[in-house]
Amino acid sequence: MSGAPATVLRTVLRHGPVARSTIARLTGLSPAGVSRHCAGLADRGLVVETDGPVSRNGMGRPHVPVDIDTARHTVCGVHIAHAQCTLSLLDLRGNILARQEIPHEDLTPATVLRTVVDAVPAFLGGRRPLVIGVAAGGWVDTDNGVIVEHASLGWRNVPVREILARATGLPVHADSHARALVRAEQLFGEVRASESVLHLFVGNVVDAAIVTGGETHRGPRSAAGDVAHLPVGDPGIRCGRGHVGCFEATVSDEAWARRTAGVSMRELLAGQADPFLERARTVGRAAALLYDVVNPEVLVVTEASVIHYPECLRALREEIAERSHLCAAPEHTVLPSSFDGDSVLAVAGGAVALGVLYADPLSHAVG
Repeated sequence: MSGAPATVLRTVLRHGPVARSTIARLTGLSPAGVSRHCAGLADRGLVVETDGPVSRNGMGRPHVPVDIDTARHTVCGVHIAHAQCTLSLLDLRGNILARQEIPHEDLTPATVLRTVVDAVPAFLGGRRPLVIGVAAGGWVDTDNGVIVEHASLGWRNVPVREILARATGLPVHADSHARALVRAEQLFGEVRASESVLHLFVGNVVDAAIVTGGETHRGPRSAAGDVAHLPVGDPGIRCGRGHVGCFEATVSDEAWARRTAGVSMRELLAGQADPFLERARTVGRAAALLYDVVNPEVLVVTEASVIHYPECLRALREEIAERSHLCAAPEHTVLPSSFDGDSVLAVAGGAVALGVLYADPLSHAVG
């Protein structure tokens, strides 16, 4: 994280509208320093004074609170999934202002990214976001902005940051959607006070993200979080690498749809929880294993049925309680995503951009 301005901005995000004196108390920064940083952030359109001064019990000098400025700036998100890309426009509090799904005509990187580039101007409608964030499943090298491997798309070493930055003229950052969504949870979700978080994402791609000490663990070339081949799945299923019983090959959206005579996930989710209970329990087996390895304060599971059906969340927690040695109270420490199934992909792309902005606001904001 980048210094006092970022600390002040994140404090305003979490507590705003908030008085400068309260920011100083919460952060340990001097009142003069807080005022200076708030002024700089306001000049860049990141914070704004709210209407009307307030005082405590009518006594003392009135304080004019500051809050995140949601009117001046936006960020753009691009989520690259197996069947489509999702464009999103978010304000600085992570609220989705607009989103658009773009189905893939074919799966080649050049075609998919060209379609995105062609759609962006009309989607933005003349607005110029501060940053574009790209989220995708699989292995994403954050430092170099490269999708190293996206197995379901068959992509290898695709320089998405370079391609989109050159085409749009905007700063672009890329990350895995598991890490993007855990950053969204830290910024806007239910785990903002947690220093250690394990996030498990289950969709067409299955992966994980680990936060310790408030920071996301990435590993060399940001390869951490690959859980696709954990041997917790159906031993009768063979993955694309020839292994049996792999987690992703058992529970991915595509694999689960094949079990139900080709009924789509969207159609399944419009029905009952029953087709998903076994999936939730399989996810629970993997989650229990990962929980005991990481021992987080909170485990967040982003999986459609767990978000959608209380029965599936209950089945997930029961499986974790049975198999984990460390998770004594899953009803409190195992949570579904803070974002509903319709918004989660839109949030992921935007969260990459917002994570960068809140980590280093002075490098990306303009007045």
